[in-house]
Amino acid sequence: VLKPVRVHTDLVDAEIDLQGGTLSRLDLLGQKDPEDPSLPLTLMGPKHHYSLQSGFTGEGLPSHRSLYHSAQPAYALAAGEDSVTVRLETDPAGGVRAVKTLTFHRGSYLIDITQTLVNESGAPIGTSAYFLLTRDDVAPGGEARFGAQTYTGAAFFTEATKYRKVSWSDYDKNKKDVPDSLVDNGWTAMIQHYFVSALLPREGAERRIFADKADQQVYRMGYTLPVAAVAPGANAQTAIRLYAGPQEQATLKALAPGLDLVVDYGWLAIIAVPLFWLLQTLHSGLSVGGVAIPGTQNWGWSIILLTVLIKAVFFPLSAASYRSMAKMKQVAPKLNRLKEQYGEDRMKLNQAMMELYKTEKINPLGGCLPVVIQIPVFLALYWTLLGAVELRQAPFMWWIHDLALPDPLYILPVLMLGSMVLQTRLSPTPPDPVQAKVMMFMPFVFGIMFFWFPSGLVLYWFVNNLLSIAQQWQITRMVSGGKAGAKPAA
Repeated sequence: VLKPVRVHTDLVDAEIDLQGGTLSRLDLLGQKDPEDPSLPLTLMGPKHHYSLQSGFTGEGLPSHRSLYHSAQPAYALAAGEDSVTVRLETDPAGGVRAVKTLTFHRGSYLIDITQTLVNESGAPIGTSAYFLLTRDDVAPGGEARFGAQTYTGAAFFTEATKYRKVSWSDYDKNKKDVPDSLVDNGWTAMIQHYFVSALLPREGAERRIFADKADQQVYRMGYTLPVAAVAPGANAQTAIRLYAGPQEQATLKALAPGLDLVVDYGWLAIIAVPLFWLLQTLHSGLSVGGVAIPGTQNWGWSIILLTVLIKAVFFPLSAASYRSMAKMKQVAPKLNRLKEQYGEDRMKLNQAMMELYKTEKINPLGGCLPVVIQIPVFLALYWTLLGAVELRQAPFMWWIHDLALPDPLYILPVLMLGSMVLQTRLSPTPPDPVQAKVMMFMPFVFGIMFFWFPSGLVLYWFVNNLLSIAQQWQITRMVSGGKAGAKPAA
């Protein structure tokens, strides 16, 4: 059995299979496995048939099935060195051999890969080089904990098509919809929650996007790059870069146009992108008069600060909503008397209720519309916190060691549930008994869901609820004291 060539750097441990020179395993040393935190996260590996295959097209030419040789069994990034290069070579076959190099860099998840075809035969050779990412359709471990289904699949980007996903079902239905012609820009990738492996050819180099199924389990996406006819005694070299690591948005944006879009916020991206920028700005450290604001450099406190800012922006809308709810609570006894008066006559009851609302100058939808307007922002922030790898393994304080994982002691979800119950108590009781029961049980139905949400999301909703409760209590008190027309204090 051939032993793989092992590579160790400051960020990754890698294995290269000599059967094909395939990058068959890649462990990210700075990231913990979601199922066993004592182990590094395995991004590529045999568990998901996840690898990078490369070779040349054409009968008898070196491919991902050819046998390669290495001068040594293991490579390590030496102290003081910025990179380490692994050189692999095939035996000559029919006067043709291949040389493959993989260069790993210090402090980087980029791997430079070159393939050189050496023609020592007596005839010219026409071929294409290929680089293919392979993967099965099974989501990575730990996904069920996050309370939402995140995307696992292929994607590509060109200036003409922009960003497009190619799901496993697209492969199965043969609806991959990749360009048929050669392109000279863009990238292809395999994506999963928090991480991406992206093939980045040199800009301007012509290539064709390749996507197919290797078998029933394994899906492939990558490139074939045409190689000019290699004359006898000559050689041809094709190079590509592979980024295989976390979806750090600033890094991805600097690598290639559109690569940061793998951090997918869907139709809410127009809101989520600036929200993440603001969150990152808060985390980077703010100061007033040269004095650092407490909580910066900690993602948990940054989430709290962001929650306060968002609440401040929507303060007037929330105030209008809570004033309307407070007035509704005041007229609840009158509504109950109307129900007793008109009994089952729904038409007369509704007419009387509308007349009461008109007399009391109450808009029955006034408590709902301001909330509805805020929903897109809340949903965008939800996806922002869910998708940001920067929060993965980020500690907050005390028992919360990872804001991307559920609270291990369930303290935050319990507090969240309590805040929802209290908020319900402050709201007016619906006149319909069925609706009243639904509202009573609603906090428990939704609150239980938060037990499986990442603690960073629960922290946001809990702080938002506390601020809402304080605002609602103050406005209700003012309305009850006859100050409904006054502006509530911030």
